[in-house]
Amino acid sequence: MSKKIVIVGGVAGGSTAAARLRRLDETAEIVMFDKGEYISYANCGLPYYIGGTIEDRKKLLVQTPEGMTARYNFDIRTLSEVTRIDRAKKSISVHDLKSGRTYEETYDQLILSPGARPIVPPIPGLNEAKALFTLRNIPDTDRIKSYVDEEKPSQAVVIGGGFIGVEMAENLSDLGMNVTLIEMANQIMPPLDYEMAAIVHQHLMNKGINLILNDGVKAFESNGTKVLTISGKEIATDLIILSIGVRPENELAVHAGLSVGTRGGIQVNEYLQTSDPSIYAIGDAIEVKCYINKQPTMIPLAWPANRQGRLVADNIYGKKTPYKGTLGTSIAKVFDYTVATTGNNEKTLKSLSIAYEVVHVHPGSHAGYYPNASPIALKLIFDKETGKIFGAQAVGKDGVDKRIDVIATAIKGGLTVLDLPDLELAYAPPYSSAKDPVNMAGYVASNIVEGMIETVQWHEIDAIVENGGTLIDVRTPSEFKNGFIKGAINLPVDELRSKLHELPQDEKIYVHCQVGLRGYIATRILRENGFEAVNLDGGYRTYELVRGEVASRIVI
Repeated sequence: MSKKIVIVGGVAGGSTAAARLRRLDETAEIVMFDKGEYISYANCGLPYYIGGTIEDRKKLLVQTPEGMTARYNFDIRTLSEVTRIDRAKKSISVHDLKSGRTYEETYDQLILSPGARPIVPPIPGLNEAKALFTLRNIPDTDRIKSYVDEEKPSQAVVIGGGFIGVEMAENLSDLGMNVTLIEMANQIMPPLDYEMAAIVHQHLMNKGINLILNDGVKAFESNGTKVLTISGKEIATDLIILSIGVRPENELAVHAGLSVGTRGGIQVNEYLQTSDPSIYAIGDAIEVKCYINKQPTMIPLAWPANRQGRLVADNIYGKKTPYKGTLGTSIAKVFDYTVATTGNNEKTLKSLSIAYEVVHVHPGSHAGYYPNASPIALKLIFDKETGKIFGAQAVGKDGVDKRIDVIATAIKGGLTVLDLPDLELAYAPPYSSAKDPVNMAGYVASNIVEGMIETVQWHEIDAIVENGGTLIDVRTPSEFKNGFIKGAINLPVDELRSKLHELPQDEKIYVHCQVGLRGYIATRILRENGFEAVNLDGGYRTYELVRGEVASRIVI
């Protein structure tokens, strides 16, 4: 007897599950419901269609209902909202938005893939704002695109500095608008730690974005043509994009009595089953397990939804393949920069009281003697005792994606920082250096694990110097003149051996260079000569990126 499998919601998770189900069973009755008109589309491409980078709207449509039906023999019902689940009867209630009628549909197995919806807080004046939009699907995109093309706004405010908010700020700027980006936190792009986000802050401001941090929206006035912030700023605008995050579409699950987590995500086991064995859930609506720390979390990304879609089909047919958790690897284009992360950041590890160590390196994207090499700011977070990799972050103009992908693969493969120097990665001058940035990060981290060096972080060094600590800047005098840490003594690394007698032997000496390499060499010289020495991780460049960003914001 063939199975009847009902899927609620399409896009990445639901559509992938349906296609895999058909490949596993030609006889199954597969019914897909979606309250929207579009069953499979590239939602990650939506900002770029609005901005004009993607010119053909049809390219956003991965598959049409007609195309999927012809290829896979599905029963696809769009503009059909599932309003209720009757677990006892194993049926759902469906409201046909075209005809207005409501009917029942039975199932053997039910897959919930309803996704998530934008968070819209009750800000005063929100309902009266005539040009306020959220961006989650094709209809949202069409509304924004139509408004932009017809009204030709000159000023825009984007509220929320997550990946979508930043991408929208860039695309609206590319259309010639004067863009203000407002973020309540002290940084944009939450997967980044602050010093990495500071690089992006500076780049956005250099590109003409009016970046407002540590400030939220208090109200909208004059039908949404004026935005008031909590701090008292008033910003005139022709267009508002609200992008402060998403929450899971969990109403069906909650009303059906299925278990949900503290943040509203539908709870599933490792086989993606809910608290009802006949009902599965996937995608942005579910609570996942963090691959690194094993704690429940919400990570609404396309890769997990696609992977879960395939696995849920396998599990329905008895393959019993577990979903091992979400690593959270993500990437975004921010004007000329690429920003990518994988695994846990410092904020997450601190919140869970997990001990960790950090290294920052700033290698070139490829060999320096080959034209157009650019620096990559690469941060690696790991366990000092075991070398386990907790996460990584990178910002740069070129080569960022492949470095984060290598580290994400290393994490999934169970490699430690001690293994990273041993990775034999593709090298030719246009693409890398003989020691790839991933190798370099591994060497630095391995030195810490093996006790070859002790480091101090950018946010610690000022207090150390203020409290009387000795800081030696081992860069050249010309580098020192171009910017230095207050209280540092300039002593170039090549002169260090001849000046050892001038250094205090009864206290810890802190050392820094531009990016960390000469500082490491200087630290080894000092330690081999009986001194206790500590290197400033990431050197002056990491320190300056943060301090310079703070200084520029004070000017604003």
